[in-house]
Amino acid sequence: MTDGARPTLRGVEAAIARIRPLVPETPLVRSEILSRLLGCDLWLKNEGATATFSFKLRGAANDLLQARARMGAALKPIVASSSGNHGLAVAWIARNLGLPCHIFVSVHVGARKRALIAMMGARVHAVGQDIDYARAAAIVFADENSHYFVNDGVSLDLMEGAGTMAYEIAHALPDVDAVLVNIGGGNLAAGTAAAMRALRPQAKVIGVAPEVSPVIVNSFHQRRALVIPPGETVADALAQRETVAFSLGVLWDCLADAWLVDDTTILSAHRALLESAHMLAEPSGVACLAAAWTHRDALRGKQVVLAITGANATVEQLQQALAAPPLA
Repeated sequence: MTDGARPTLRGVEAAIARIRPLVPETPLVRSEILSRLLGCDLWLKNEGATATFSFKLRGAANDLLQARARMGAALKPIVASSSGNHGLAVAWIARNLGLPCHIFVSVHVGARKRALIAMMGARVHAVGQDIDYARAAAIVFADENSHYFVNDGVSLDLMEGAGTMAYEIAHALPDVDAVLVNIGGGNLAAGTAAAMRALRPQAKVIGVAPEVSPVIVNSFHQRRALVIPPGETVADALAQRETVAFSLGVLWDCLADAWLVDDTTILSAHRALLESAHMLAEPSGVACLAAAWTHRDALRGKQVVLAITGANATVEQLQQALAAPPLA
């Protein structure tokens, strides 16, 4: 339950110790080329360097390890909904714990992501036109079968697990000025903002979403929960129709700002990351670099960390990025 709960530094520190055997610390590297291009001291937190190639492994590990500690042998098959990366992470952790797993995705999730989730041992259910519909179907399935539902956006354990990324950043860069985080459901942005407020209160955490999926950003700025159907975007893992009250509440409390970026700039940023940093990512993972370029005047001279949140790119996405115009 999350009634009145908020992520805490103590919870994030406990999560670090809990997940470390399964989730090693990810690289944090400075990019000389991108620093010069953007006029700031730019660092890249490579969350693609996990067993399932995204930050999602952090929260999934913390949630399921906590569930096992609470429930023991009573922990039954695992259920989750996902646009890809969360499902892949939950499936990987469930397999490591020896538990059956069901992952619900929308019908628009690509065959490659479905196959990767299935390779981890999960049964994939493709239902509905978007992640919100898949989530609702997964909850019903879990309730009807008395399975354990890993709720991305509503689980405090999952959010504090995601916040472990900020813990690593804060201890590596004590003078960090800003951390840019991609926003899908808002779980990573919320966990990061809460952890950074406790550890490095001078650092501004800024959320980034594609402009055709503005529901989280607009809800943040208008201070009310909106419902906005998303348009098509290259950053499909960030597309949302509605907010989650728990994560939105944390964002209202802790996030410094939220920005929107267009798909053209996301593609150019994807190209820049490949060419200048030699780092593999997916389009959804580089929205923060697109935002850093768009808002480079606001970041000039500052020490900035970009959370490159996932590396599950297809060959077609990489080809599209390499065909995009350069940032400069």
